[in-house]
This record gives sequence, C-alpha cells and structure tokens, in this order.
Amino acid sequence: MTDVSTRPVRLGVQIAPQHSRYEKIRDTATELEELGADILFNWDHFYPLSGEPDGLHFESWTMLAALAEQTSRVELGALVNCNSYRNANLQADMARTIDHISAKGTGIGRFIFGTGSGWFERDYDEYGYEFGTVGQRLDALAANLPIIEDRWGKLNPPPTRHIPVLIGGGGEKKTLRIVARHADIWHSFSDPETLQRKLGILREHGEAVGRDVSEIEISTELRGRTPEQADELHDLGTTLFTIGITGPDYDLAPVRDWLSWRDGKNA
Repeated sequence: MTDVSTRPVRLGVQIAPQHSRYEKIRDTATELEELGADILFNWDHFYPLSGEPDGLHFESWTMLAALAEQTSRVELGALVNCNSYRNANLQADMARTIDHISAKGTGIGRFIFGTGSGWFERDYDEYGYEFGTVGQRLDALAANLPIIEDRWGKLNPPPTRHIPVLIGGGGEKKTLRIVARHADIWHSFSDPETLQRKLGILREHGEAVGRDVSEIEISTELRGRTPEQADELHDLGTTLFTIGITGPDYDLAPVRDWLSWRDGKNA
C-alpha cells in the first residue's frame, strides 16, 4: 500500500485505565516515556473491559490532559475516544486544549485524536447515552468528524499543528469509507491476511472519495502476535504497532521486547 521505508516504525502503548490507582498509572506513563515508547494511549470507557467488572477505573480525557502536562516527548491520545458521548464541537475544543497543554517547551502539540463509534453497551446504559445500532453510531461519527475539523479552524487560539486523526475499526462498508475521507492513521486488530484484504477495500474507498490513502499511516495491535507476524504486517504497510498493558501491575516486559523489535526495524 505504501513504501514503509518512508515512515519509521513506532510503538504505542495503551495503558488500560483499570484495576489500578492513579499513582500507578502516572508512574507507568513516566517509565514508558523513559523507555522510549512513541505514543501513550488509554481508552474511552467508564468501566473495566476485563477482570472485575466493577473494579477501579478512570475517565479518558481528563487523564490525557494530566499526561500531556506530565510528559514531554511522547505523543498521546485515546485508543479510542467514543464519539457518541460528547458533542462534536466540545470534542474539538478538548482536543485543541490538550494539544496546547502538550506543547510545552516546543510549541508543537503531541495530541492524537483517536476516535471511533463506540461499542461497549454498559457505558451507554449506565451513563444515560442512547446506544442505538452499529449503523447509527457509525453515521454519527461520519457526521461529527467534519464538524470537529471545522471547529479546529475556528478556535482561538487554533491547534498548534494539524491534529492527527486516528480512526479505529475494521468495518468494510462504512468505517473504512470514513477512514478514507478523514483519517491520518487507521487502527485495527487485523492479522496479515485480513489486513491485506482490508487495505484493498480502503484503496477502493479512497478512489471513491478522491483521496490517496497511502497518506494514511497503518496501525495494528500486537496482542497475541509473534515477531514474525509483526514482520508480515510491516511488509504490508503497518508502521504503528500498539500493545496494551493493564493494571494492577502494568507488566512492561513485553513492551521492552517490542521496543527492541522496533529499534531493529529502524536500524
């Protein structure tokens, strides 16, 4: 899909904001930045996705603002924000604000606007949001992204940079069309065979909307992957790889291994 030699391989680490005190999350973020992770992600849910359903859990956007102030080098964002929870203009304003918080020392922000249509029904039911259907949630995402992009052009001060838009999901009819139109980064959980097929569909959507989708960075989750499979994904065009860690302990050993793999790719 794209000449992977034009982009360095990057590793993003998703710190699941569950089953841990915030002090541990903060210390883990510091250690990950010191280890050399490229991006710190969390997720935009209100309850744990694994383990004790009512275990410790923290909110995404407020945490990202704190991490933006705490860190100095890594990019950061949600993997992914849930579009359904918040007004589109508000999302744009929050993203712009975190962009500025993260710009300390350089003047250039480090925030990535990772977003998706939402899927975890308990979040909606417990917090009073309408869950609707998959199609309705995707239509809402498609409607809101132009509003968000337009609001970024109206805010005073404006964002410090073009805020990268990461869209997560692999739906072939709607999601990948939204990706083709709006995304700077596309994230999925695809294995090599699936990724190859979906990249072909993404190219078709790009042609339909008049976009060269080689501009889009390809991001893939490493969970359960071997280095050999990661090599295959890289050969197909993936340059951003993500790995999730969860509380209470946040085991960083896999992160160290994948950072070593990344460095070998970039040597």
